[in-house]
Amino acid sequence: MALPYLLRLLCLCFASFFIVHAAAAVLVWISAPAALRVAGHSKPGFAAKFLFLFRMFPFALTVFLVLGFCIPSYLWLEPPTIGEKVGFACLGAAALGFLVWARSVFRVGFSLLRTSRYMRRCERDGQPMAVSDDAVPVLVVKGEAPVMAVAGLVRPRLIVSRSVLHKLTPEQREAAFRHEQAHQASRDNLKRFLYLLAPDAFPFVSGFKKIERQWARYTEWAADDHAVAGDSERALSLAAALVSVAKLGVNHQPAYLLSSLVASPLVAEDEDLAVRVDRLLREQQYAEKPLAPLLQVARNLALVAGGVVVAAFVWPGSLGSVHQLLEKLIQ
Repeated sequence: MALPYLLRLLCLCFASFFIVHAAAAVLVWISAPAALRVAGHSKPGFAAKFLFLFRMFPFALTVFLVLGFCIPSYLWLEPPTIGEKVGFACLGAAALGFLVWARSVFRVGFSLLRTSRYMRRCERDGQPMAVSDDAVPVLVVKGEAPVMAVAGLVRPRLIVSRSVLHKLTPEQREAAFRHEQAHQASRDNLKRFLYLLAPDAFPFVSGFKKIERQWARYTEWAADDHAVAGDSERALSLAAALVSVAKLGVNHQPAYLLSSLVASPLVAEDEDLAVRVDRLLREQQYAEKPLAPLLQVARNLALVAGGVVVAAFVWPGSLGSVHQLLEKLIQ
């Protein structure tokens, strides 16, 4: 099929993205068991950061290569001919690349729209109040299902329903709001947004679900640890708050950019609640140096990262090689 100059570029971008991203995703899938073992033996804060970077690696690497090498090499070295033919293999890879991106864009747009509507409704019907010792402003809403969460992306707000506020004791409220403030400080809603934006390796295949689910679990644990700060009485208050809010019923909104006290759209809430309460009541032990599986993960990723660094150092010369690969791909 013959395509004009800019359409060929667009086709090559989608095709290159799909091929490179799929290869990087396979590398991540192979390394996933080792990465999860690293996270399992680490403190929740480190585990959440590590799994986030691990999950975003294929997406970040592929975007860097397409924007830094594919597009410049085409614009610099490809003559503006009219109607050059594009092979069916390239068209097929481009179609798959378009599909994975279309799904991501739909997820992001749907989530932003629903979150925006939810925030406007809460701001319209809610009442700002200072309900914690450090006078953090909280939006108290009525007529909503039970909720205590940090909602929103650009300016996240702490939102709590009156039913939850009245159910908790002052000590439980303080511990619960410290948990939500930890989500706000670590920008967990922004990370959820990036998860939605990062495409899957193949259309309609969620190959990163286990990594994302474990990330969500460690994120909650890290917020719990930040809230209690080693205080056993505060840990007991937070555990009681979790149980009390869970008994009211969970306002489970997986499409919202929202970090809730009890439920996460990525984890099984009943199972995770029991584990969270149990770990709050026990002293946690973590391995100091979970190096063996970490080295395995680092070795796999370093091979790819090393090639990228070398290519970056010889960037002008590497564009010619990239252009030759694109010529083979487009045939």
